[in-house]
Amino acid sequence: MLIAGAGMAGLCAAARSRELGGSPIVLEKGSRPGGSMLLSSGVVWRYRSLDEFRAQCPGGDPRLQELVHGRLDEGLEWLEAIGAPVLAQETGNPLTTGVRFDPKGLTEALVRAAGDVRLGQPVTVTVTVTDQPLLLATGGFQGDPDLVERFVRPAAALRLRANRWSAGDGLRAGLERGAGLSEGLDEFYGRNMADVDFGEPDFVPLAQVYGRFARIFNDLGEEFIDHNDVSWSEIDLVQATAHQPGARAWYVLDDEALDERVRERTVREIVAEAPTRIEPADLPFPAPEGAVVAVRVAAAMTHTIGGLRVDEQARVLDGGGAPIDGLYGAGADVGGISTGGYASGLASALVLGRVAAEAAAS
Repeated sequence: MLIAGAGMAGLCAAARSRELGGSPIVLEKGSRPGGSMLLSSGVVWRYRSLDEFRAQCPGGDPRLQELVHGRLDEGLEWLEAIGAPVLAQETGNPLTTGVRFDPKGLTEALVRAAGDVRLGQPVTVTVTVTDQPLLLATGGFQGDPDLVERFVRPAAALRLRANRWSAGDGLRAGLERGAGLSEGLDEFYGRNMADVDFGEPDFVPLAQVYGRFARIFNDLGEEFIDHNDVSWSEIDLVQATAHQPGARAWYVLDDEALDERVRERTVREIVAEAPTRIEPADLPFPAPEGAVVAVRVAAAMTHTIGGLRVDEQARVLDGGGAPIDGLYGAGADVGGISTGGYASGLASALVLGRVAAEAAAS
């Protein structure tokens, strides 16, 4: 089996393939394995019930949602069995259940189990000429500004809050083989970040995840979304921000908002560390009554939600819905799972990566 991409999906597929007697080869165009998994918080989770999954992601494919929901727990046990270090056996969210792994240790455990992982490989060339079963797991297309412009259509260039190598190689390779595309190609998971330049170490510290407690304005002073309507994940807020002038927004907070909590911290503590916080009088529009502080944020993309269409065996489907012989998809290269909402990308990668290996072996 040939696997394009050494992120969560690709490494899980390779490790499972070896367990089944295969000799997979993982091709990664980047200089390290792990993809954006290595940069994440390491939480792999599902909604507590399938009904809740459907309610939170109403546009997703019910068959794929049932697959991910039904097979995640065994996947989590499998990760622990191959030596992935666990930091917590809970998510801190009453809607979800899952496990928090150490991202570095998780990557190292999967690389050991995966075997033949080759870095710096020209994936876009190799994957189109193989006669082996091929898994596309290159991590989505958020790293390609042209594809983002074509499908997401933001008002301005979006910051990248992910590894820079996930640039649509899997999507292009699938399309060359006649693949169909899922719903939700204009959707993405990301965060509104403090509007400054940032690097990989800043992905978590600079995320401003308290918009649901703030009043939210664009640079023109328009309150473009009601904070009472913002979801718990704030994915709808970051997507809405992407379509505002400059793909930016202002979070304007009063004392009541500052006293709210985001997990173990108050909003006041988070805002105190935001490099773009200002006094309300310095806003480019009249401050609302009661405002005590404002923070300028910009939309940043972590991974795409739309992508290649697959079935319950992770087989890539053509435009008519028929499986393409020998072609599989997993991770953020696949779309149609969390359309209309938010679900764990690492969970989908884990499940579909293992499923692809099993299907190819059979």
